[in-house]
Amino acid sequence: MYKYSNIDKKIIADRTKQFQNQVERRLNGKLTEEEFKPLRLMNGLYLQLHAYMLRVAIPYGELSSTQLRKLAFIADKFDRGYGHFTTRQNIQFNWPKLPEVPEILDQLSEVEMHAIQTSGNCIRNISSDHLAGLTAEEVEDPRPWCEIIRKWSTFHPEFSFLPRKFKIAVTGCLEDRTALLVHDIGLRLIKKNNVIGFEVFVGGGQGRTPHIAKMIRSFLSKKDLLNYLEAILTTYNQLGRRDNIYKARIKILVNELGVQKFKSLVEKNFVKFSNEKLKLDKNTINDIFNFFKLPKLKYSSNKLPISKNKKFNEWKQQNTLPHKISGYSIVLISLKPPGKPPGDADSRQMQELANISDDFSFGEIRVTHEQNLVLPHVNNTQIYQLWQQLDILKLATPNIGLISDTICCPGMDYCALATARSIPISQKIGNNFKKYFDQKSIGDIKIKISGCINACGHHHVGNIGILGLDRNGEEFYQITLGGSAKEDAAIGQIIGPSFSEKKLISAIRRIIKTYRKNKKNASEDFLSVFRRIGIEAFKKDLYDNTRKKN
Repeated sequence: MYKYSNIDKKIIADRTKQFQNQVERRLNGKLTEEEFKPLRLMNGLYLQLHAYMLRVAIPYGELSSTQLRKLAFIADKFDRGYGHFTTRQNIQFNWPKLPEVPEILDQLSEVEMHAIQTSGNCIRNISSDHLAGLTAEEVEDPRPWCEIIRKWSTFHPEFSFLPRKFKIAVTGCLEDRTALLVHDIGLRLIKKNNVIGFEVFVGGGQGRTPHIAKMIRSFLSKKDLLNYLEAILTTYNQLGRRDNIYKARIKILVNELGVQKFKSLVEKNFVKFSNEKLKLDKNTINDIFNFFKLPKLKYSSNKLPISKNKKFNEWKQQNTLPHKISGYSIVLISLKPPGKPPGDADSRQMQELANISDDFSFGEIRVTHEQNLVLPHVNNTQIYQLWQQLDILKLATPNIGLISDTICCPGMDYCALATARSIPISQKIGNNFKKYFDQKSIGDIKIKISGCINACGHHHVGNIGILGLDRNGEEFYQITLGGSAKEDAAIGQIIGPSFSEKKLISAIRRIIKTYRKNKKNASEDFLSVFRRIGIEAFKKDLYDNTRKKN
């Protein structure tokens, strides 16, 4: 993984010292909350429903065991003993006390972590594929490119006060595990005529007006990456709305101008403002790539162990993937056990997982955008032993990709913007579909839950999306079907009138029943069935059944 240079360390130390002074001025009344707000947001500090929340960056989802231990320490000393992993490959602490936040930032800096640009109208944490560098089908490891973009974008003087927040994702293969097409900019590494470059997509996003990103470049040379990003951001900075927060995202600009007009403006700015200093030479690229080499893995013919243990076999089938190096596996750790908030890990789990990663995966951990964790390099001979340790920690739930592996925002339990709770809905789904056999018979399905229209739970791109609404003080839930965050990205369609919390689970069960009734074969997944039969078949079964019961 990337290691900080002396310049990086100085930047973080200076920023922490500056923020400590800003916090002291806020506490002694020299800054009002309104004056303090933009300062704290630039350091990842939100004021939520009950307390402050600190969002810590995990660039491209990569953690070391040392960093995870530090996060466990912070959770214990400064919070309530847990952290929440988010859909942006960050971790959030929900209960820090304002006077202690500078000390938290100091602690983070000791392990090369920070909270800079995890909030505010700037370029946020760069996200990537949690399997980067691990799979045979990958064109090239996207993590070095994420790091190049991170170095360029941090404290960029022109792009620190954009019309609205800005999110970039990079992937290295056709299969999309980054939700690439619902980002402001999505970059996909491709090979064309034996030369590797980028496909460039712009204008994706969720919230009140969801859009799928549009391709504006079918091939961009590596050397031109930063200049082209500058051209996109300059175009947005010049023309993006600043008079209306709901129309300020780049997706609105692309939609209003049209993709061809937007593309032509970007190309003009690319020519007009291209800077020789931003052109990437081979030496610069290679220097960054040297940080992202695989550990010394020895090829072997070791296969996954055979066992009579039913629980182990279920977990092995659902939570492991083949590594590109023979004899190793990628292990996915579910943070969605029945009854628990999705994405939460307590301090003991984090501490022990750090130790486990040292023993089994070269001290490396990954964070996925679906709020799970990954041990990237596990020798097949150690898989059973690893499972035993994860099982003790309640980190061996065999549900990756299944119905209880939901994505969920904090909702009204924490967020001041939320209009309904989302965590209890996820918990109900997990408790109602917790048997592995039942989940496996349903097959791969993505349920995503948001507590408000801002869509932090990605409900727009859930195969089944759930949006919490406030109706005269009562929580209701609107259901969408047919969304996808993968390479076939699509915005879900609203099925009809919303459901009360009491009736929501039975509505989901009826949707699942319609899906199973219409499957051509056992392997046909939910999205395939939906696209084949359309929403009307689901709507008829759902609402006719509801009317009969009423």
